[in-house]
Amino acid sequence: MARENSAAVRGTDSVNADPESSGTSDVHQDFGENPLEVRTTDHYTEEYVTGFVDKWDDLIDWKKRAESEGNFFVDQLKERGVRKVLDVATGTGFHSVRLIEEGFETVSADGSPEMLAKAFENGVKHGGHILRVVNADWRWLNRDVHGEYDAIVCLGNSFTHLFSERDRRKALAEFYAMLKHDGVLILDQRNYDAILDEGFSSKHTYYYAGDDVSAVPEHVDDGLARFKYTFPDGSEYYLNMYPLRKNYVRRLMREVGFQRIETYGDFQETYKENEPDFFIHVAEKRYRPDEELTEIYSTPVNVARDYYNSEDADNFYAIIWGGEDIHVGTYLTPDEEIASASRRTVENMAAELKIDADTKILDVGAGYGGSARYLAKTYGCRVTCLNLSEVENERNRKMNSEQGIDDLIDVVDGSFEDLPFEDNSYDIVWSQDAFLHSGDRVRVLEEVVRVLRPSGTLIFTDPMAADHCPAGALEPILARLQLDTMGSPGFYRRELYRLGMGNVEFRDQSEQLPRHYGRVRDELEQRASELTGRVSVEYQERMKAGLKNWVEGGHAGNLAWGIIIARQ
Repeated sequence: MARENSAAVRGTDSVNADPESSGTSDVHQDFGENPLEVRTTDHYTEEYVTGFVDKWDDLIDWKKRAESEGNFFVDQLKERGVRKVLDVATGTGFHSVRLIEEGFETVSADGSPEMLAKAFENGVKHGGHILRVVNADWRWLNRDVHGEYDAIVCLGNSFTHLFSERDRRKALAEFYAMLKHDGVLILDQRNYDAILDEGFSSKHTYYYAGDDVSAVPEHVDDGLARFKYTFPDGSEYYLNMYPLRKNYVRRLMREVGFQRIETYGDFQETYKENEPDFFIHVAEKRYRPDEELTEIYSTPVNVARDYYNSEDADNFYAIIWGGEDIHVGTYLTPDEEIASASRRTVENMAAELKIDADTKILDVGAGYGGSARYLAKTYGCRVTCLNLSEVENERNRKMNSEQGIDDLIDVVDGSFEDLPFEDNSYDIVWSQDAFLHSGDRVRVLEEVVRVLRPSGTLIFTDPMAADHCPAGALEPILARLQLDTMGSPGFYRRELYRLGMGNVEFRDQSEQLPRHYGRVRDELEQRASELTGRVSVEYQERMKAGLKNWVEGGHAGNLAWGIIIARQ
């Protein structure tokens, strides 16, 4: 039995401000002759009829709900010094009352007059609080609600009722405009990614506290999630909602202007993508200049940054992996030197491109800069190295200076999820085995395409999951990398076409992946004495175990690798 959040089913809310046209005076819902064709924003006003609203609190036990939710939202707000909050999806008032009790100055808005009436009643019932309620339409929030706020909360899967891209963008723009310069938006949503990709399930840990009420999807496709709610008395109600994907919502928030966006899964900072029932996005309006971008790296990027900045990792890659090219090599023989095989990958990639002295290249995830030095020396072109590890970047700068080519190579500290470069800046974006370290590869590709010139080319390699890799097969690899997923050839092809790249090719060389990691493992075992005092024994043992997983995953056919070339 699927169970829904009190707020999640609540109504959400917010969109028609005209109670005369809301159609909520009846106890019956009207979806017409074909409910699956009802895919408009304003129809929600006909879904939240009086009979449904009257049963709303049957979905919720306020005490149990507070216990299951804990202090997550309160802590998020207090950590940011929030005093004044606008609850734009008040529903029957659970969060508004909770915020008032925690000392926040709270205004409660909703698009349903019936919901607001129930919320006002509940405020008095639960503690004698007089709620400041406003009937408001998100798309004209600044018209209906006045003032600026430290925080806006849009909870209960409410945003899912906006079926139009235009409506979603307008609503987020209104939220952004009503926040103070350093304000925060907290917005939650169901994990529609898991529902769309794997079917519906719910472990019922969060977002539901009532008993004997079921909420199950009767129909799901890319444009509609139709949920059926059944109550103990046998009554049934429905909600038609838009199945928002997590990264899509994050992208809309960024495009509106929100700077830092952290996404939690059932209130946890780390999670597997398919596990949470709900995602919670915490989006900060505060603008951060380029020099502060390192403060807003995503969790996966920070994990990779800390790893590559460690003394163990730096010494291991410098000694065992060669210190120039620290990526997967292309081997002619099983026992070929790592350095020569790694350089061959660079040469093979360069051979796919037209490069001269006027070509501007961005190397994303440049490591020690070996590829950039090869390109600059061979073609006389200018290369910008973007890399998250300050330790690697210092080594890169030093080698560039020693080899007399630092005038051709710029080394920039930064994340590929927020490239600190102007649109249309580069002829070529180059990357080797770096994208896997992002928890938001769609964002990485969007950033890459943004900085490419109209006739530009993206060329990269990345350790990937094979397109038909069984679920769970790569868990040992993902656990070591502290990642939830890996990209796949199909994923990159699909997303790059979506972003407007006209031609995407994958030069499959997947057999090189286990060969390369096998060579690194052999080298590590044979040269362990060189690492004494420079690389800890614990690191070496973890590395051996990790390399073994890569080799086994490659031989099992669960991994893919090769050169991907995408042209505008």
